[in-house]
Amino acid sequence: MFSTFTASDGARIACSDQGAGTPILCLAGLTRTMADFDYVAPHLPQVRLIRMDYRGRGASSWTGAASYTVLHEAKDALELLDHLGIAKAAILGTSRGGLIGMVLCALAKDRISGLFLNDIGPQIDPAGLARIGDYVGRNPAARSLDEMAVLQPVVMPGFANLPEGRWRAEAEKHYLETDNVLIINYDPALRTAFEAALKAPPFDGWPLFDALNGLPIALIRGANSDVLSAATASEMRRRRPDMIFAEVPGRAHIPFLDEPESLIALQAFVRALS
Repeated sequence: MFSTFTASDGARIACSDQGAGTPILCLAGLTRTMADFDYVAPHLPQVRLIRMDYRGRGASSWTGAASYTVLHEAKDALELLDHLGIAKAAILGTSRGGLIGMVLCALAKDRISGLFLNDIGPQIDPAGLARIGDYVGRNPAARSLDEMAVLQPVVMPGFANLPEGRWRAEAEKHYLETDNVLIINYDPALRTAFEAALKAPPFDGWPLFDALNGLPIALIRGANSDVLSAATASEMRRRRPDMIFAEVPGRAHIPFLDEPESLIALQAFVRALS
């Protein structure tokens, strides 16, 4: 179940607020929704788990390509915390959600109690960006959820030893099945926003990462990731030797967060917050 709140520009933003304890705001990947965190939610009963669909995704309003930016989504995240009356929360950021988390720490560090990064860092591997660019904003070739479940291991290599039915569950989360066709569950204009971001001047994310100084942080990396390179993860660890870190075998971009390695890191992060 989800509710909605109205952002300052009138957009309706879908959100979920469950549990009690330390607030953790979950921010999903570029084309993803709050359903990204369904797998991990049962493993975090001791926290207040807050989720949102970015504008243009899932059940939130479609507001046009110009508004589908990290900065605008960071602003929506702060407005969600305001809506819920939460003065400070930790961030669990998957892929783009981690980038938003770093921006939030730079812009409103007093509102953030810690940052957990899921397969993302200050530098993004060009190979991963190219792969994402192949599919973002486009409907898949598969015509049914069952067909998509079979296709996903082919188009998303690097995953192994998944729980039974995981690819089918993934298809259900990210696509809508209509008459003999699958469609994406987000605004296709996200492709325009993605392409515009690629044309922008090169972005140096290291100052954002260095600005996390003083906050508990954690990182997990899919061992086969084409988005977060081993070299970038190593440099992150060098700059923050206190950072909680785990590499998840049999996972590319992105780990599902319910792997044993992910859960051990998450529990260590929750302890660090307290």
